Amino acid sequence: MTGKTVVARDDKKVDLEETEETEELQGRLDRNPADDKLMHSVMENDAEEIDKGKMLESAFNQGIGSFMPDAMFEQLVNNFSVAKNLYGEKILREAFGYDPNYIEKNLQIPEFQRELKRRVKDKMASMRKEGLLDKEGDITDKGLELASLVSYITELDNILPKGVRGERVHKKHFIYGDNDETKPYSKGDRYRDIEMKKSIKTAIRRGHDKLEFIDLKVNEKQAKGQCYLVYAIDSSGSMRGDKIGTCKRAGISLAFNAIQNRDKVGMIVFGDEVKEVVEPTDDFMSLLRALVQIKASKETNMVDTVQRSIEVFPKGNVTKHLILLTDAIPTVGKNPEYETLEACGQAASNGITISVVGINLDEKGKKLARQMADIGQGRVYLVRDLQEINKIVLEDYHHLS
Repeated sequence: MTGKTVVARDDKKVDLEETEETEELQGRLDRNPADDKLMHSVMENDAEEIDKGKMLESAFNQGIGSFMPDAMFEQLVNNFSVAKNLYGEKILREAFGYDPNYIEKNLQIPEFQRELKRRVKDKMASMRKEGLLDKEGDITDKGLELASLVSYITELDNILPKGVRGERVHKKHFIYGDNDETKPYSKGDRYRDIEMKKSIKTAIRRGHDKLEFIDLKVNEKQAKGQCYLVYAIDSSGSMRGDKIGTCKRAGISLAFNAIQNRDKVGMIVFGDEVKEVVEPTDDFMSLLRALVQIKASKETNMVDTVQRSIEVFPKGNVTKHLILLTDAIPTVGKNPEYETLEACGQAASNGITISVVGINLDEKGKKLARQMADIGQGRVYLVRDLQEINKIVLEDYHHLS
């Protein structure tokens, strides 16, 4: 099966041609008996259940942990723009039962207000009755499970049509491994991999007065066996909404693909501090739940994130790769940019490579992202279109094979 992926990197579109065999996978995901009813409803395309799951997923993306119908109604009536920014269109649509544009046009009609109040109370009462919300309106563990299942099933539509490869055998040469042998330089090789001593010896042997292009030799890199990934998501306030939601979905695809390849995936969620750490694992459902419940808030602390990644990777001779997603330069610390680069150097000395996915970064942020990836011997991806993030994350992972 032949596929074409287009990614945004360094403000340019890059076409990637790939041909790979598709394997049929057999078996099923493990799940707890308590999840069977929810899973059955979602798999049977229960529209009402799926809508509730999407609403709860959106709540996490918006940084919302509870629903109070009276407060939601008051916010909507008093200032629609503020309510729309706080909750997002998807939550307003599901909670009140109308398209947000229709709500805004008719909001001043008393009869319509009464209808909105009734609908949001009925919706929240129904979700409390199902155990998705508790008596105070907080999202319960069951609510988290439903949001996770809906997110997973939705993302399967993107994962499965592309095919899932079987176990990856790490015999290929690739840019992140140990120096193995040299080969002639060719288009696409990195300048930093040029082996100067061997290149000069080749030029001398050929009787050249100066080093020519055809004399260049580059180091080939040998893969180190099983791959361990850490997926680090910026959950600062500016990531709220679609940004963090898209990054979560990309994380689901990454975890699914990597675990199918017998690799392990961990996760770090960071804002003004490291909020959550999941050590590299092959437990897909635990990663899924951790991804879905990420909430955005406060500032950006990359230093602690990179330093924490050093701790969670194993010490053995394995491939260790950190992929970091952010929309801003670090803001925590006395000299956050310098401290971030210093942390990247520490990670590199521990055999960890670093790729950075920068979302709508300014020029200062782009420069820092390039420096981080350069020190970490990884890649930098500068993203303007959120829909490209999924492809970029998977492309970065597949470059490890």
